[in-house]
Amino acid sequence: MSGRQRNTAPKQDVGDIRTEFIEKVGVIAQNDGLPRAAGRIMGLLIFDGQAVSFAGLAEQLQISRGSVSSATRILLDRALIRRVARPGDRQDYFTLSSTPYASMLGAVKSGIERAHEDIFATLERLPADHADTRRRIGDYAGLYAALSTALDDAIRKMTAQDRARDTPDGSGVNES
Repeated sequence: MSGRQRNTAPKQDVGDIRTEFIEKVGVIAQNDGLPRAAGRIMGLLIFDGQAVSFAGLAEQLQISRGSVSSATRILLDRALIRRVARPGDRQDYFTLSSTPYASMLGAVKSGIERAHEDIFATLERLPADHADTRRRIGDYAGLYAALSTALDDAIRKMTAQDRARDTPDGSGVNES
């Protein structure tokens, strides 16, 4: 689904919409092999758009401190969130990284490239007299090559979008 959609839905409580969004992102993350708590943390940070303390994550999401610790470690390792400090406060706070979506796409691209390499290695080992098999496996490898190229384009677009968002006028150009 692309483009802007006009909102014709009946008015709902924003708190309910927030809760649904956070849960949806949790399920999406779980479907992608991440802990649901990691997705729920991402959902909260995306929806609220502000730094949240370690304790605040546990409280707002009603998850254990251990789940917060494991999930934030995964999200930090993937460069999806970053740890920030507040003057005079000893707690850790977390916010979205400056390029979370480009980071997500980069991780997907790495997996696609590994799959392409594995498939291509099989293709290279097949004898030339197995032309039909080589064609089918070559087509399959071509799928992964095309996905990798498409992801390069998507990463460029997301990076440009992040740069534009992070400038005072939204133009992507910092005048210093």
